[in-house]
Amino acid sequence: MTNDGTLSFGDIVMLVNMGGERRECSAVSIRADVHSLKSIPSDGIKAPCGVSAGSGIQACVRTAFIITSVDGSPEGSTLHFEQSFALKTTSGFASGLYLTSDMQSFQKCAIKSGLQEVNLDDSGSFMSWWKVVHFDPQERLEYEGQPVPANVTVLINHCKTNQALAVLGDHVLWTTYDKGYELTAHTFLDSHKAEQDNNHWILCTSDSAGKGPVILSQPLSAANTVELPPASPDV
Repeated sequence: MTNDGTLSFGDIVMLVNMGGERRECSAVSIRADVHSLKSIPSDGIKAPCGVSAGSGIQACVRTAFIITSVDGSPEGSTLHFEQSFALKTTSGFASGLYLTSDMQSFQKCAIKSGLQEVNLDDSGSFMSWWKVVHFDPQERLEYEGQPVPANVTVLINHCKTNQALAVLGDHVLWTTYDKGYELTAHTFLDSHKAEQDNNHWILCTSDSAGKGPVILSQPLSAANTVELPPASPDV
């Protein structure tokens, strides 16, 4: 939970895309099936494991990611725009895996679109480094190095390839739990050279009362909030 309205290392967040013309609101989620599970030494998912943008917006183990330092920043310190960080699943069933991507190739690419693949791995290497970028290109330079507000629209860029995390409404993946959209690292630009809503994400934290995650529907504004259900222990 954020106390001062900004994101900090150690915060547990959901990565939510508010949807678009052909997409429902969705959240980055572990896409595990029976082949992704392990029983030794303990029950949980094994690396590498797929991810998708699930249309069932529910705070649970599958949608929880920890903002993790990669540059020595202490836990509890503020995350800043353009600062490198990692997104790590929780321990236990989710196995503490890192959201990871790499250059696309014929052998390694997203299943349906063929774009740059995003998955979960246990390496914690440079391929798992990301940075938050202001969603408006005209204000990007002004916000560089400033604290990242929680629950507002931002871009999440992959540090190695500089491609933005994206959800693809045209590519549906059915999972054990719900319908999901393919997740990739690819920057979609409109005619004004601004990133499209495929690349718009909210790092959603718990509200101040601890009832559950909160989404602000407008970027960097005092818009009305939409509360998500309380966190569920179910996977």
